[in-house]
Amino acid sequence: MKVVVVGIGLIGGSFAKDIRETHPKVCIEGIDANTSHIEEAIDLGLIDAATTYKGLADADVVIVAIPVTVLAKELPIILDYVGEETVVIDAGSTKAQICKVVAEHPKRRNYLACHPIAGTEYSGPSAAISGLYNGKTNIICEVEQTAFKLQEKALALFEKLGMRIRYMNPDNHDKHIAYVSHLSHISSFMLGKTVIEKEKNERDIFDMAGSGFESTVRLAKSSPAMWAPIFEQNKANVLETLTEYINNLESFKKMMEDDDFDGLYEEMNNTNRIKQILNGIPLTKK
Repeated sequence: MKVVVVGIGLIGGSFAKDIRETHPKVCIEGIDANTSHIEEAIDLGLIDAATTYKGLADADVVIVAIPVTVLAKELPIILDYVGEETVVIDAGSTKAQICKVVAEHPKRRNYLACHPIAGTEYSGPSAAISGLYNGKTNIICEVEQTAFKLQEKALALFEKLGMRIRYMNPDNHDKHIAYVSHLSHISSFMLGKTVIEKEKNERDIFDMAGSGFESTVRLAKSSPAMWAPIFEQNKANVLETLTEYINNLESFKKMMEDDDFDGLYEEMNNTNRIKQILNGIPLTKK
């Protein structure tokens, strides 16, 4: 099997790592706008060699893991180059616009719109880890637009990696992901900003920050180069979630101003059921 990974960071690199472990005879080639990423990926054994879009014609699988605004521009070009038996899988955190830009492409049947719900706050080839996708959900959109035999090829690969599959409409995906992923990253970035602005002494932050602060602000270490394009592409849904979140924060503040601490207790107690909702989600450690 020949696999080409376009974008060899945490997501693409982790795919390469696990595919090599589950398919010992695989040949993995890489494409990345950052030449140092290519060199690092070869040194780490993530890929065997660099290639170009011309090398996509005989690939069995192409995995595209690049920022979503770049993905919207590059995916049609990638499809121009692939062979009839090639399945192209993306890992974009938004789906509606990506699906739209290739809707009329003559090789739309070669593309499987995916979003693996997995990752860490780290980036670059060295961030790639084994088992990142094991037990994680992979959202697939518009599966009916992909040739059946290419679906089967991709699904066999996902099964080997231990992924769970969920099918979803692209618009529904983008709406739901704004709440459970995009909003949490905004919250983390803004919490980090607030603390940095108010706590000028970095040693105070380091000494007083407990595990609660560390876990809450962890996502603020994520790559802005990846997240700014996500917020741009999913702007309408993100703004809707932000409005609701800000309303809840204002309500919390008002209860404190009114000394309504019984109300605060009820708010937090009612929210405690998130423990049951999230129970069983596998954690990823770097």
